[in-house]
Amino acid sequence: MIDSQSVKTSESGGPSGYDAGKKIKGRKRHILTDTDGNLVHAVIHTADIQDRDGAPLVLAEIVRRFPWLRHVFADGGYAGEKLRDALRRIGKWTVEIVKRSDTAKGFVVLPGRWVVERTLAWLNRNRRLAKDFEQTIASATAWLFIASIQLFTRRIAKI
Repeated sequence: MIDSQSVKTSESGGPSGYDAGKKIKGRKRHILTDTDGNLVHAVIHTADIQDRDGAPLVLAEIVRRFPWLRHVFADGGYAGEKLRDALRRIGKWTVEIVKRSDTAKGFVVLPGRWVVERTLAWLNRNRRLAKDFEQTIASATAWLFIASIQLFTRRIAKI
C-alpha cells in the first residue's frame, strides 16, 4: 500500500514546497507498507510534488531490494496514465486504485487502504514526526525510519 502525507515544516529551514490540495507549506512523506502495516520504504520530498510523481521515486528504490513486489494499492491521487508510464520504465507494476464509493456518507473504511493510513497514524504518535523539524531531508527520513523501528520493536516485544 502506498500513500503520502503532507507535513508542515518548522522555521528550521531546508527544502519545502506548497501542497495546494491540503494547503500546507512543508514536505511530503511517501510511504510504502506491507499488508501488516510495516514500513517497507519511505521517501521525503517537498510538498509541491504530486502523488503520482512521488510514487515512482519510492518504487524505483525498492525494486532491487524487493524484486517480488509487483502489486500496489493506492488512492485516487495516484490514478492516471502519467503514473503508469513512469512505472513501465521501472518494471512490471500493477497499481490498484481503491476509491471511495460515491454513495458513501461520512467515514467509510476502504479495504486495504486503512492499513497504510493506520501506519501513518502510528508514526504520527512520535513527537518528532508531528511536524517536520529537520533542516535536511536526509535527517527527516532518518527520523521516520527510527520511528518505524521503534514501532516494530514494540510489536515484537508484545509477542
